Amino acid sequence: MDRETHEFGPRQSGSFGRASSANSSLRRRSSNLSSIQHLVDDDVESESVSEAGDIGDRALYSHRYSESGRHRFSFDNVTEIAVVVPIQEDTAVNTASPIPASTLQTISPLSTDAIHPSKDKKKEHEKEGPGLLKYGQCLLSLAIFGILGVLARYALEKLFGPQVVGATSDQNYMYPDLPSNMVGSFLMGWFGVVFKDDIAKVSDELAIGLSTGFLGSLTTFSGWNQKMLDLSHEGRWVFAFLGILIGFLLAASSIVFGIHTAKGFKWLLIRLDTSSNGVISRCTSIRNLHKQHCPLTGLVVMLLTLGILLSSFGILAKRKFNNDSSEAQLFLACIIGPLGVWIRWFLARFNGRGGSLKWIPFGTLTANILAACIMAALATLKKTVDTKNFDTVASALQFGLLGCLSTVSTFIAEFHKMMQSKHPWMAYAYASITIGISFILGTLIYSVPSWAKGYH
Repeated sequence: MDRETHEFGPRQSGSFGRASSANSSLRRRSSNLSSIQHLVDDDVESESVSEAGDIGDRALYSHRYSESGRHRFSFDNVTEIAVVVPIQEDTAVNTASPIPASTLQTISPLSTDAIHPSKDKKKEHEKEGPGLLKYGQCLLSLAIFGILGVLARYALEKLFGPQVVGATSDQNYMYPDLPSNMVGSFLMGWFGVVFKDDIAKVSDELAIGLSTGFLGSLTTFSGWNQKMLDLSHEGRWVFAFLGILIGFLLAASSIVFGIHTAKGFKWLLIRLDTSSNGVISRCTSIRNLHKQHCPLTGLVVMLLTLGILLSSFGILAKRKFNNDSSEAQLFLACIIGPLGVWIRWFLARFNGRGGSLKWIPFGTLTANILAACIMAALATLKKTVDTKNFDTVASALQFGLLGCLSTVSTFIAEFHKMMQSKHPWMAYAYASITIGISFILGTLIYSVPSWAKGYH
């Protein structure tokens, strides 16, 4: 009897040892899955925050303007493919282990398909690339809406300027482009955040034209930066600091207000409609009708519209060039503005790229800093050359090309998305990098030469 007891003791001890080992293995596996889940979530979030404003022509590779093709990792995907883990049959394990054998036998390994899409899906996704017709429609839409954005920015600048309302001034921290930056950021909350997917269900060209073309051209980062450089050049450093701070805070508040009002309006539309599915189905039917019957017709109409606009502005610019420099600047700006929109749109394809720094929207960052530097260089040349004709052309380049190349609406949309993420510090880092580098380089390009040569 004692012999049987002594034999049972080691066997029971070994059984409990195997149970403890299995329990520990399960905990390690669960911990590994949790850490991988956390890393993948952070990676996806870093990519999504930098793509909140614009992704350029990459948007055309999907049937939706939103990023429907992204595959996220989840534990649901892990449990889809299960394998059997061999467990030695032992009565002691079954009775002593707190973990059921069925649970141990269905532990799923980490499937790579949960993280990376299959090769077949990648090939299928790559075959959905846009054709020349799609590209042409988007470029024309960007150009037309970009011209409308330039006109709207000019109108708001005149409306709130010293001659009408008197709320803004070149000599004040309430800079002339502040109203357009606020209005553009507010509308970005509507058409670039809340209703972006709904508009894309009707037309990708319309969604891209509104957010990237119109709102991107209505707002301008380079103009804002240059006005602050002018203030600092004149020794008004406090006004320059207040202009940067107030301009940023008002734009950030405007997009929040726009998002809240747009959500309320969308809720009201759904309540008035029979169901939200009714709206979606109508949008889908309109999109299908547009794709089947209107692609070439829409291209021709937009091409004619752009041709008429450019011809009209060209005639008006030639007529006003020697008489009214301000109107000539506007007409020339409308002619060259679309080029700035196109450059910014192509640069936006680099948003969401950059490895560990993919949370930085390098496309938007490059466009804003590049435009700010060229704007400062032209401002320096205007002081050096100092002729009426050169001033007219340079001012048109600043207002049109560089005003459309840089953007506040997209910049603020990306900042807002970062603020809503798990790492809000990214928003402040991104804003500091954009504003800081632009102002420092602008000071070196514009203010330092002006101080050295005594320009006023």
